[in-house]
Amino acid sequence: MRIIGSLGQPVLLLVALGFGLGPVFEKAGTSNYLQMLAPGVIAGGILFTAVFSGVELIMDRQFGFLKETLVAPVSRFNIMFGRTLGGATVAVFQGIAVFILALLIGFRPTSVWEIFPALLVMMLIAIFFAAFGTALASKMRDMQAFPLIMNFLIMPCLFLSGAFFPIDGLPAAMKIVVKFNPLAYGVDGLRAFFTGQSYFGLGHDIIVLVVLGAIFLTIGAVLFEKIEA
Repeated sequence: MRIIGSLGQPVLLLVALGFGLGPVFEKAGTSNYLQMLAPGVIAGGILFTAVFSGVELIMDRQFGFLKETLVAPVSRFNIMFGRTLGGATVAVFQGIAVFILALLIGFRPTSVWEIFPALLVMMLIAIFFAAFGTALASKMRDMQAFPLIMNFLIMPCLFLSGAFFPIDGLPAAMKIVVKFNPLAYGVDGLRAFFTGQSYFGLGHDIIVLVVLGAIFLTIGAVLFEKIEA
């Protein structure tokens, strides 16, 4: 139900932007804006679901379930890794659902079978942002403040990732901002698989996502080790 309920925003972006701005991009020389947009919306759907998995940690702390989890004969790293992997898995299913919706709306990847290698990029995006959400939630107690802080970080991350516009034509300063945005490499990786177009290079995208995922899993593990129920 959570996956179904969270499909509203991706559908809105695909329909409103895909069909609304499509004619504008065609006049500017882009043959099909939906082809460029869909991988970005898929990555955005994974981003939101993965990051907000951290809310569950705050809820568990408030309702006392976290205390019961921490006294289990399992290392805290395994608990944190399991929570992160669970949130990432749900986020990947969200990405697959958005991919199917994009196909129904008119998105046409170079091959529908590209969804299988693209799952690697989806999982790397999901692991990084689930670990990020868990790390942040480990230092917070207010469940209502978490979405506010996340939106403050997530919306710029999404809109400055190249999800909605090509990176090639950006000013030099904007390109620097995009290069420091982790989601940009996820969007670029999905675009490479689905459309055959890549700005950074597929190998570069995967390396960056793997390194960042490992870093934030480590940070999340360190913070979770110090968490107090």
